[in-house]
Amino acid sequence: MHMSEKEVLDILGQKVGLGESAKVSFNVAKLHTQNRIDVPVIIERSKKPGPTILITAGIHGDEVNGVEIVRQVIAKGINKPKRGTIICVPVINVFGFIHMDRLFPDGRDLNRVFPGGKGGSLASRVAHKLMTQIVPHADLILDFHTGGADRFNAAQIRIVKNEVVLDELAQVFGAPFIFNSKNLNKSFRNSCYKLGIPMLLFEGGKSFHIDNTITNTGVNGVKRVLNHLEMLNRKFKVSRPKKQCVRITESKWIRAKYSGMFKPTVNVTSKVEKGDVIGNITDPYGSFNHFIKAPNNGYIFNVNESPIIYQGDAIFHISTKLED
Repeated sequence: MHMSEKEVLDILGQKVGLGESAKVSFNVAKLHTQNRIDVPVIIERSKKPGPTILITAGIHGDEVNGVEIVRQVIAKGINKPKRGTIICVPVINVFGFIHMDRLFPDGRDLNRVFPGGKGGSLASRVAHKLMTQIVPHADLILDFHTGGADRFNAAQIRIVKNEVVLDELAQVFGAPFIFNSKNLNKSFRNSCYKLGIPMLLFEGGKSFHIDNTITNTGVNGVKRVLNHLEMLNRKFKVSRPKKQCVRITESKWIRAKYSGMFKPTVNVTSKVEKGDVIGNITDPYGSFNHFIKAPNNGYIFNVNESPIIYQGDAIFHISTKLED
């Protein structure tokens, strides 16, 4: 691996030698009150050289569950490698995190402005700094996300199709689902893909919410990947995934035919058959009750947990094609 064997890691103006730990500031911009805002970048290096893994979360400021996974990785000391280097950035969009907002103060979605530019919008500058000063050190990136709004995502790893390295690592991670999804234009994942740096993108849970199952799946997945790369500290045990991993190659959103009060009757990760009732929509006056039926056999891997929905809202994500 190219970058990894370096004796000294020169990152954000600080030099970190083998066997050293460091907390480096990813300084972005001041708040409007002139308070400095520093995103801590937590670096742990083994005395033994090896790969460099970058673990990130909080590209969207409301995706607290992803941040919690990275927090636990650090708090438990999983980020102290047996060989190589682990760099953790628990909250990339700290502005959004402060305001409990998905976006940047300039109203931009950070995950749609990569690779960014030095003289662009605030979000664009942050993307640029991340891509030029942190990402080039990495041999592999684990990026943690959470379902948007009230849509609860089953724990899943998202990768593009037919990438041998990613396929293997996604299997190793051991989330219940691997979802083949295209790299979105101007996303963090796409920009890393263009640099040839593999990324496992984890999705799980819903915004403003911490779910223990999702958190545990994420932390266990990190341990399995590190163990696979012979980087996991000896004191940690690696568990086998509880479920056989399902690979989803194609899927569709089931949308609400009516506005009303919504109750899903299946759990996220459920296997359903065509025609099964998976939820219902009612009105406050008890005058109508619409049953939502599965349009095909498949797995439900995202459920909208909002009690009030409008016609056309995405309420379930169902697989339409699995890889054998």
